[in-house]
Amino acid sequence: MKLEQLYRQVVLERSRRPRFQGELPGVTHREGGYNASCGDRLALQLRVEAGRVEDVRFVAQGCAVSVASADLLAETVRGKTVAEALALEQAFTHMIRSGEVSPDLGAAAALRGVHDLPTRVKCATLAWQALRAALTPTEKPPA
Repeated sequence: MKLEQLYRQVVLERSRRPRFQGELPGVTHREGGYNASCGDRLALQLRVEAGRVEDVRFVAQGCAVSVASADLLAETVRGKTVAEALALEQAFTHMIRSGEVSPDLGAAAALRGVHDLPTRVKCATLAWQALRAALTPTEKPPA
């Protein structure tokens, strides 16, 4: 199967029947995202215990690429340490921008075709940006 066919198949399958869409009980980390260019909206929910991403769910309204990417993110980072999940976010973003695929991405590598579709880059990276924001501690300004 050609890469382009695989991309289409994965996007259609994951957007029509996402495996990880829905509310997550016991959420410890959450982040929202909005893609103004396409209208995608996403709420990413994670349960992190002892430095490991135990579960991931999302609620999304958006295009097929955005929903498929969020679903693949959830599959890819479940069971990983926070550091591993952040490294996967970097690898995914690098793949979308450069076209270079990291073997660590697993099924998410099927979205490599987005590299050739510049108008879909924000759609594909929305959930991954939310992941980074949710897992990266932020400094709060002094009160």
